[in-house]
Amino acid sequence: MAGNNGGRFDLIIVGSGPGGYVAAIRGAQLGLNVACVEADALGGVCLNIGCIPTKAMLTSAFLVGEMKNAAQHGIVAKEVSFDLGPAQERSRRVADQMAKGIGFLFKKNKVTHIQGYGRLKGKGKVEVEDASGTKTLYDATHVLFATGSRPRDLPVLKIDEDRIWSSTGALMQTTAPKTLFIVGAGAIGMEFADVYDAFGTKVTVVEALDRILPLEDAEISKFMERTYKKRGIDIHVGARFENAVVGKEGVTVTFKDAKGEVQTLEVDYVLSAVGRVPNSEDLGLASAGVKVDERGFILVDTALATNVPGVYAIGDVAGRQLLAHKASHEGIVCVEHIAGVGHGTVDYGNVPNCTYCHPEVASVGLTEAQAKEQGHDIEVGKFPWVGVGRAVASGHSEGFIKVIRDKKYSEILGAHIVGPHATELIAEFVIGRHLEATVEELEKAMHPHPTLSEGVAEGALASLGRPIHV
Repeated sequence: MAGNNGGRFDLIIVGSGPGGYVAAIRGAQLGLNVACVEADALGGVCLNIGCIPTKAMLTSAFLVGEMKNAAQHGIVAKEVSFDLGPAQERSRRVADQMAKGIGFLFKKNKVTHIQGYGRLKGKGKVEVEDASGTKTLYDATHVLFATGSRPRDLPVLKIDEDRIWSSTGALMQTTAPKTLFIVGAGAIGMEFADVYDAFGTKVTVVEALDRILPLEDAEISKFMERTYKKRGIDIHVGARFENAVVGKEGVTVTFKDAKGEVQTLEVDYVLSAVGRVPNSEDLGLASAGVKVDERGFILVDTALATNVPGVYAIGDVAGRQLLAHKASHEGIVCVEHIAGVGHGTVDYGNVPNCTYCHPEVASVGLTEAQAKEQGHDIEVGKFPWVGVGRAVASGHSEGFIKVIRDKKYSEILGAHIVGPHATELIAEFVIGRHLEATVEELEKAMHPHPTLSEGVAEGALASLGRPIHV
């Protein structure tokens, strides 16, 4: 039903995920009168059903793995059992705590939180519909969409969150099933394979491309496939998923393997991890003339502005890398340009990729194949974690650091890490590339001993052909 005018703001942000809420806070810091519209819980997918609770469950899975090998540390525990339920409950508490934190930050920075679903209703106007159907119209000088994305359905694999899960359904389970079939071996698929395998589920993964984690360097992908197979996870790459028939007690799945042979499995549940699609429908974009591409992503320029003056988009709904940290950076860049203090744009060539399974995987920049394709004269250095004392002492020395440098200027073209705390260590290479450092400069910066960070320096040396500890 129709409502009244809700007032005017300098900036209205639709969506409160890691792009939206960061943009709101930064806008308020710059003196803008900001409102953030959110239909669900503050924090969006990332905080509530994505990044944060998933990492909480992965932490629990890691501890399960530690307990299975605790005897080597002198920890002898008899009749130890592992239960997904408490881990899942803890993940929800973590997510709730973080969402409440955003509410606190909004109050601290005087950001107005408007509960409801927002859509454009003409130039400079946002209609917000609350849960009861009441609609309120707000005026805004600038409107920023940060509405994120959602799991993608396959025509032959419809998500119902009962037997066919998305990442959301996989997060909400309190009991580990006997069997789980995962379609898609990107970051989401491999992270949930890690979690459910740790808690005793027999996991099978199929990937249409020729390797798992296909966005990573080929050597990383091969290493991770071997590691997962050693744990007893079945992996089929170059496989085509064909069908899933849901029954009373499970799902019959059919796929064609790399040899072209049809395989059929009876499993308890299926997880669809085949990508995401933008939440760009029913936002009033067409009525305002805002352009989107053929996949539904909102088209923006380097300042995250659309083709319609006063309308902007950031994060997943604006395409490129569908990553929380990319969304946050876009939010800051966007509102700083809105406020007239813009001092740069987002460097999309220096966005780190992170997969939080065990061992962890992280990368930034070009893969070896990409560097060669672009015509660079390169030298590649690899340094194994067994050469780093802290890694060996911790009991996690699997994996390596791979650094790709350009011979002409010794530029860091790409860095790839598989092993302990890879997702933390990759930041050294991100900063190095941002500052246009050479590998020599990265190595000459003294790294404390004994730490995992020494591996970064050794990786830089390896790309020069002169590592010390291998």
